[in-house]
Amino acid sequence: MSRPATSTTSTAPSARQLWTRARGAALVLALILIGGLALATLRSSDAHGSLDPRSADPNGSRAVAELLRSHGIELTLVTTLDEATAATDPDTTLLVTTPDLLTRSQQSTLRRTMTNSTGRTVLVGAGLPSLDTLAPGVTSSTSTPVENRAPSCTLAEATRAGSADLGGERYLTTPSTTDSCYLSDGLPTLLRLPGQDTTDTVLLGSPDILYNKRLDQQGNASLALQLLGSRPHLVWYLPSLTDSSATADAPDDGTTGNFLSLIPSGWLWGTLQLAIAAVLAALWRARRLGPLVTERLPVALRASETTEGRARLYRKANARDRAASVLRTATRARIAPLLGVPVQDAHSADRLLPALSARLPETTADPQHLLFGPAPADDATLIRLADQLDALEREVRTS
Repeated sequence: MSRPATSTTSTAPSARQLWTRARGAALVLALILIGGLALATLRSSDAHGSLDPRSADPNGSRAVAELLRSHGIELTLVTTLDEATAATDPDTTLLVTTPDLLTRSQQSTLRRTMTNSTGRTVLVGAGLPSLDTLAPGVTSSTSTPVENRAPSCTLAEATRAGSADLGGERYLTTPSTTDSCYLSDGLPTLLRLPGQDTTDTVLLGSPDILYNKRLDQQGNASLALQLLGSRPHLVWYLPSLTDSSATADAPDDGTTGNFLSLIPSGWLWGTLQLAIAAVLAALWRARRLGPLVTERLPVALRASETTEGRARLYRKANARDRAASVLRTATRARIAPLLGVPVQDAHSADRLLPALSARLPETTADPQHLLFGPAPADDATLIRLADQLDALEREVRTS
């Protein structure tokens, strides 16, 4: 008669249970993604980036562009150096929004265009990377916060505009013919460098007066209109990293094309902070392993099956020392009560062996080697040890 199959109970969650638990979070995540894509699609036509004359965002410049157009100024938006140089003529104001993004080769080309032109060039936020080439003789000091500042100079555009929101780069210059305005600790945040004839260069320490969100404050609109609207044509140059002229020639410092040169200087500390945060999060969410506890098995197993399974694991791991130790320990624990030795002393050779010798004075086995000997050298020796331990136990039981 065959033995009926033992029913088993799995403690692992089924696929249906996993889906039931996760579907709420998955639905919320899907709605967030769909909403984000929809919002990005709807706003893609209006959002073009900072200082973009097409952008209505707070940091865009559509407001000042419309103000200039309403005063009859023709505005041309360019994103490459070739377009900027081609559009520049004697009746042009050239606005360079981020001159520090230009490579040395681009800066040299732009400098030649500025020198040959009789118009005005406005450099926004020019710092140390671009001043040596675009404004020789001018250096940059530490930046200052953007605040409402008085003109403190005789420049006509500044005196008519009055107070404005200036800050950012502060400039140091030696020529006495320059117009130094909107001072911060004695250093100008707006600097006008006159050139030959009607040519001049204006260094604007920060772009805030051109932002949509600040144009209606103080004299920002007046100052922006006068600086950018002094000529009938304005070329608005937004430097781009995709400009072919940026990769045509390598800069003197050899950083063009180097991916690491595009990473901010504080990336190392930022990465270190992220690593520390990840370690702390792992420690916070890691599983705490407490003391071992006994637990009833979900199924009933026969002792012989458990023994065979454990024996196969020992064999697979070549753990003959561990298997021999288990066999010897179990034998000592079983024969100790038969010899009158307390269970707590069953594994003491000084207590167990004398009692065994008194019980079996004529045995041919070596109790010391069998019960407390070294680990077997091979599987055959392990099997022989198991047989000898069984024989010793039977001899104790029958004596």
